[in-house]
Amino acid sequence: MNIRGIYAIYRFEMARTGRTLLQSIVSPVISTALYFVVFGAAIGSRIQQVDGVAYGAFIVPGLIMLSLLTHSISNASFGIYFPKFVGTIYELLSAPVSFAEAVIAYVGAAATKSIILGIIILATAALFVPLRIEHPFWMLGFLVLTAVTFSLFGFVIGIWADGFEKLQFVPTLVVTPLTFLGGSFYSIDMLPPFWQWVSLFNPVVYLVSGFRWSFHGTADVGIVFSVAMTLAILAACLGVVWWIFKTGWRLKN
Repeated sequence: MNIRGIYAIYRFEMARTGRTLLQSIVSPVISTALYFVVFGAAIGSRIQQVDGVAYGAFIVPGLIMLSLLTHSISNASFGIYFPKFVGTIYELLSAPVSFAEAVIAYVGAAATKSIILGIIILATAALFVPLRIEHPFWMLGFLVLTAVTFSLFGFVIGIWADGFEKLQFVPTLVVTPLTFLGGSFYSIDMLPPFWQWVSLFNPVVYLVSGFRWSFHGTADVGIVFSVAMTLAILAACLGVVWWIFKTGWRLKN
């Protein structure tokens, strides 16, 4: 394996974060702080507890997951789309770096940025609400697994997109609504039975539920189903990435 090649691409992508620090880190943290002010203070004063957890603490996993999903996709999609846009993708394809090594570098950098952002948001949340993490190792596991999975998803979107508008289409119009409707700010047990059943078709429900379980020990769906759904999305993304590089779709043409 070409470790030097992987590290070179990884370092280049990580350096881009330093040049866009306000957009990559500061803006999401400020947005999350506003969520705590609006939802934690305004709504939290009317909803004292959900599943025995203070509402301000209850929404922490959902807020972290919201930022993690959207920024994992955005970081990875832009990272691979920009070389296509400026034409340097051909240098990558002709370099002594295999397809797997390129994916490891780009996805690894995007996932690292998202994990750093998630940890910063977690620290920010501790300033507003008392945090309790019952299963810290599971929490870190879900954080890393989700970041890697949706960075792979973003990598696919970056290859599929043929314009900057398409880069924002899926995160803005698909992932964000699914996250809001996936129990980020409420328990699906609070919904009528029919809508509880409908919510189970939203894959984000399983991600948020598993992540919340690592914090509070309560979940809308079983932890086994949450892990299985995350691994299923990961496997699907790996399969699509393998097919893209095997066929050269949207890369060589």
